[in-house]
Amino acid sequence: MSFFVGRNESNQAASQSRNVKQTEVKSLTHELWDWTKSILVALLVVILVHQFGFNLSTVRGHSMDPTLQEGEWLFVNKAITYFKSPKRGEIVILKETEEYAFTHHPFLVKRVVAVGGDEVKGRGGALYVNGEKVDEPYTDSPIEDGDFGPMQIGEGRVFVMGDNRHAAASADSRRFGEVPASLIQGRAEYVLWPFSMAADL
Repeated sequence: MSFFVGRNESNQAASQSRNVKQTEVKSLTHELWDWTKSILVALLVVILVHQFGFNLSTVRGHSMDPTLQEGEWLFVNKAITYFKSPKRGEIVILKETEEYAFTHHPFLVKRVVAVGGDEVKGRGGALYVNGEKVDEPYTDSPIEDGDFGPMQIGEGRVFVMGDNRHAAASADSRRFGEVPASLIQGRAEYVLWPFSMAADL
């Protein structure tokens, strides 16, 4: 009788041990799945924020001197393009397409100087919008490439220029004309890096 009791106790102990191991495996699997879900959700949030919210952009070239210097990091507000139309004076990031291949760079950073309904022209080294001379404290030179325009800007389009007005320093709307506002990927709002140059735009 004691033999069977001992055997039953042994079987029960083995069964309990298996149950404990199965529980541990299930617990580990559940924990791994929770971690996987958390990582996937975090990645999705990052992708959505990058695509539709905010991102960083690096300045390439010198077309926006002296406002922006090559190598600076810009904080770009992409979300605002879904709620507001571009305004004169804003610095924006433009995306090139097959139809609008301006400089063979995927993205351009320029300043909006005229919007739909405006008339823009350059005369005597100065910029005029709707017949009025524009005060441009962000430039360090008059327009050296000669006169242009007048040009009437269509609705839903913008005329962009680089802040560098020295001769042949910026490929912009003086060269490729007005562009659809839909090509604007975001508004540059801050210089983040280097810290010594950090500033609002």
